[in-house]
Amino acid sequence: MYFEIIGEIEQIETMAIGGNIRDIMRLQKQYGPGRWRKLKGFARVRLLNGKVCKAELHWYEAHGIGKKKLKIKRFLN
Repeated sequence: MYFEIIGEIEQIETMAIGGNIRDIMRLQKQYGPGRWRKLKGFARVRLLNGKVCKAELHWYEAHGIGKKKLKIKRFLN
């Protein structure tokens, strides 16, 4: 991963669940079946160059599997 999350992810919202996720087949094949959800939230991140900023994050999550494919969607500073 090219960044590190500092603190906790805030204002978490569910964007899609199960069959409404575009990549549901890939997620199930790669990580296994589960109740997959696509989520978004905001957190402070530290980039590889040491810069700390606030960013909007998107990721997939399933119970018992955890967070997968975490990515920065945009920077807020």
